[in-house]
Amino acid sequence: MVDFIADYLTNIRTRRVFPSVKPGYMRPLIPDEAPQQPQPFQDIFDDFQNVVLPGITHWQSPHMHAYFPALNSYPSLLGDMLADAVNCLGFTWASSPACTELETIVMDWLGKMIGLPATFLHANKDSPGGGVIQTTASEATFVALMAGRTEAFRRCKASHPSLTQPQINAKLVAYCSDQAHSSVEKAGLIGLVQMHYLESNPTDLSIDGTTLAEALQRDKDSGLIPFWVCATLGTTGACAFDNLLELGLVCSQENIWLHVDSAYAGSAFICPEFRHWLNGIEYVNSIAFNPSKWLMVHFDCTAMWVQDAGALHRTFNVDPLYLQHENSGMAIDYMHWQIALSKRFRSLKLWFVLRSYGVTGLQEHIRKGVRLAARFEALVLADQRFEVPFKRTLGMVVFRLRGENELTERLLKRLNSTGKIHCVPASLKGRYVIRFTVTSAQTTVEDICNDWSIIRETTTIILEEEEGKEIAPLIPARKVPLGETKKRNSNFGTSLLLANTPMSPKIVNGSFAAIFDSNELFNEFTRKIQLREVDESSPAIVRRRIKGMVMAGKQFSLDSRMDLVSTIVSNPENDDNEEMMEGEKGRTGSFSNNHKFLIQDY
Repeated sequence: MVDFIADYLTNIRTRRVFPSVKPGYMRPLIPDEAPQQPQPFQDIFDDFQNVVLPGITHWQSPHMHAYFPALNSYPSLLGDMLADAVNCLGFTWASSPACTELETIVMDWLGKMIGLPATFLHANKDSPGGGVIQTTASEATFVALMAGRTEAFRRCKASHPSLTQPQINAKLVAYCSDQAHSSVEKAGLIGLVQMHYLESNPTDLSIDGTTLAEALQRDKDSGLIPFWVCATLGTTGACAFDNLLELGLVCSQENIWLHVDSAYAGSAFICPEFRHWLNGIEYVNSIAFNPSKWLMVHFDCTAMWVQDAGALHRTFNVDPLYLQHENSGMAIDYMHWQIALSKRFRSLKLWFVLRSYGVTGLQEHIRKGVRLAARFEALVLADQRFEVPFKRTLGMVVFRLRGENELTERLLKRLNSTGKIHCVPASLKGRYVIRFTVTSAQTTVEDICNDWSIIRETTTIILEEEEGKEIAPLIPARKVPLGETKKRNSNFGTSLLLANTPMSPKIVNGSFAAIFDSNELFNEFTRKIQLREVDESSPAIVRRRIKGMVMAGKQFSLDSRMDLVSTIVSNPENDDNEEMMEGEKGRTGSFSNNHKFLIQDY
């Protein structure tokens, strides 16, 4: 199996990056129930290759440009193999001392690598801060929101002791950019707090201190309690960066918890040239990013730091007797820093990666991805059919075809259908864009150029199809017989029009008809159309048919009533017409001036 993994990663470039399977493809290939008897491992592995692998999206492929990176590496895989073999559960220090202590050490290593202040580090004995490995950035966001809510409860209870937590919670409000990840919205939903979305700057998609301060004042004037803000450094849509320094100053003045979500971009902060986006980090209460995205550590591994771990303890602290140990209070028990009780030995794979590549090796990896993205951006800008509507930052480019959104959408669908490359879209201020992210450690300049060639060729086909569309000539309107309508549209049923069954539908297209439920139908009819006796020049059979219909008082088809109207011309004083219309009162159709039907019993 190790050989297979090595071959798979070595030859990943040759695989179709996006599978061609349809939903439900696997169920017919696997039995409905688990086997009663053990099966040979070779049979199981064969099924992996024949059943599972055809449905895999190959995230390690250099032609995978969707989402963000989800990298792995041999040190990471091997470190996790050892962790899985040991399979310790590090909920307390006593449950596995090495699991806890290695995590505190590597989190300090990583914090120093990205330039965090000492107040975020375990080694700083003068600060209650430190780092913890969470499963995902989504979980880290929720943990931070819950901690911020706990602190808000404490403040409100101190100033208003009579208020209950539900009363306080009903007034709490959190804030994030309209470009923030959906996990921030989900955190608010789970935490049962209001989430207000601040409109980002249309130029760079960021939010600043002025925008936040104005929102805070509006909500305070409305009796709400602002308590938590999420700043995004590297948004999902376009890798935009909120103004952390300005947001930090406002949050510090208002005593509001400030969390930083930098799931993708945080890895780049190991390079000093990208660390300017962290200006204002001293005002931050918590920050998280994913080494499992861009730092060669495979999923799951989210690094989170807080300046005051006491807020986490006050939020998640549980202390049953069976979890207590003789070193409780003297050593870190990570069960108080997270939602789950147990935790995997994730720090082992992170430790393996940091030691195997070193800081300089990981910095070069990040810089290479940025250079490749800049190369792709240059190719896009050189083709006048495309535009880059928002500035490229780090390893992601957003681009689109000039013109309507529909063209770019068609291009993306056509590209993904080939399986040769895979991208996903974003909607940025009403513009549909394609996100192109350098995600693989194996990506080369040649890969970028080949992918761009596929995009250009597909674009040419799309635009030629667009130019080849014929504009339908204007044809003078004519009356279309019912039979011809039926032929043109099989869904148009004559039975609907001709049915005489009470309460059955008679009009198919509601845009040409409205229900007219009024006792004044007859008056409306006579006001619009004046009637007189049937023209004597009309065939006798037609005149007899019309008079028989009217006198019978039965419910006849719409066509029959049109025959009636078409053979009557205006003479309101004619006695015969009065007799006929009495029989029709409440059942006859009326034409308005714009030829729309007003039908009562239809």
